[in-house]
Amino acid sequence: MSTHSLPEYSTFLERFSIEEVIARLDDHRDGKFNAFESCCGTHLRTGRGDVLALVHEDASGNVNQMTYAELEAESAKLAGWLSERGLGVGDRIACMLPRSPQLLVAVLATWRIGAVYQPLFTAFGPDAVDYRLGRADTKLVITDHANRFKFEGLTLCPPVLAVGGPSAGHGDDLDWSDALAHSPIETQPPRLSPEAPFLQMFTSGTVGKPKGVAVPLSGMPAFALYMELAIDLREDDRFWNMADPGWAYGLYYAIAGPLLLGVTTHFCEAGFSAEGAMAFMKRHRITNFAAAPTAYRLMKASGLFDSAHEVLDLRVASSAGEPLNTEVVTWVERSLGCPVMDHYGQTETGMTCCNHHALAHPKHIGAMGVPMPGYRLAILDAEYNELPPGEPGVLAVDVEGSPAHFFAGYTWQEKHPFAKGYYLTGDVVIRNEDGTFQFAGRDDDIITTAGYRVGPTDVENTVMTHPAVAESAAVGQPDEIRGEIIKSYVVLRDGYEASDALADEIRQQVRERLSTHAFPRVIEFVDTLPKTPSGKIQRFKLRADAAEKAETEAAK
Repeated sequence: MSTHSLPEYSTFLERFSIEEVIARLDDHRDGKFNAFESCCGTHLRTGRGDVLALVHEDASGNVNQMTYAELEAESAKLAGWLSERGLGVGDRIACMLPRSPQLLVAVLATWRIGAVYQPLFTAFGPDAVDYRLGRADTKLVITDHANRFKFEGLTLCPPVLAVGGPSAGHGDDLDWSDALAHSPIETQPPRLSPEAPFLQMFTSGTVGKPKGVAVPLSGMPAFALYMELAIDLREDDRFWNMADPGWAYGLYYAIAGPLLLGVTTHFCEAGFSAEGAMAFMKRHRITNFAAAPTAYRLMKASGLFDSAHEVLDLRVASSAGEPLNTEVVTWVERSLGCPVMDHYGQTETGMTCCNHHALAHPKHIGAMGVPMPGYRLAILDAEYNELPPGEPGVLAVDVEGSPAHFFAGYTWQEKHPFAKGYYLTGDVVIRNEDGTFQFAGRDDDIITTAGYRVGPTDVENTVMTHPAVAESAAVGQPDEIRGEIIKSYVVLRDGYEASDALADEIRQQVRERLSTHAFPRVIEFVDTLPKTPSGKIQRFKLRADAAEKAETEAAK
């Protein structure tokens, strides 16, 4: 579609109504919601039960398909089993599964009984799992044999429903096949207030443990808007969002988003490789694609995609997690044969500032775009006054002026991110004269590696559990492929000596205990860490040191 035929952003805003979006998502018109109804039930009632909800390819290349009618039938059986166990409205049900049909059934069955779905990333280690399950008072865990060991030795492990049934050493586990043999639930999905949660997320923070984000049902209109306007998802699209549904972008926009629109989503269970991505896109004739910048950089570096437009069916591509640069954008347009758009958001808010595929507005490479309809964004100074274009400040959501905004605060009040009617994102941004927004930096220490946001405190605390470590600090070090990699500066206790073997030992411990995506790829042993007079680590000095050393290394 040419830009000229797109509706103008400003014109769209004039007639925009969040009520119209809400009306499209639920045919009950009772002021209440149920996520299962919005993502599945309503499509059956409009005669779209035969539409594919999921096309799944497992790690061996076997393809499975599931229509909305089949998704309804399978989730009804699991919902019946869950309900018989006494689970219901507000209960947290956690799931650690690969991208699979079972994952989708688990999500929909959870919503069907009014419970709250809690994602667990398959790369998490036991420490990350233990904190999240304990904090959320999780009532049930659904996992498979490959991930079962991560639930051993936890402070308090809920009952486990095992895909593949009980395994050796876990004879008390409940059997997935028994659950799916249950008679379908007969009660109607409960109608809940828009403020009721349907997802229990956790977001990385710079201080302390991850913070809870309970996403309310009122977030669904914003998810649908993003899919319609920024992603430009259409009924006949073959959509593949490569993001992992253990995280916000994958769960919000590879599962909830496409299902809200009644469109087909694709799961590729195999880990990422450029060869695999190319084969998957060709085989399934993907037309609409979304991924983190790291995926685009790896695809470009492989050389496999240089003439991909000759064999692929891509119409549009999207990116989120960190800004794309000119080199990658130009490569996508030339080699994949479609435009790629940058999108910005957070776990707390979903996507709020985008270069919209479906709307005409000024689009600049590296810019975040314009506010999503339903949001009013502002740039604030230190006293929370709005700044004019051209001046950097903290990006904020004007809560009163943003009918699509749904974040009401952290689940357990871990932090208060609101001031004078604004939600403060913590990102330093500039608004341009033409109304677009652009990153100016970051006023916190979050590390963005391969599209994942990692709080340095988690990494530091896990490094500190090694008996050799006296102090540690984690920062992001610039990296050509991943954007940033995690670098740990480590001060050793007396009696220990720095060595490559010790660095490997620390690295491996963090991989196993915390996560395989949040370990320090670079460890530097130092005598002291830079600190303020009050003893706070000055990570900005370490970031500058890491960047300088990485640049020197690259120049060799």
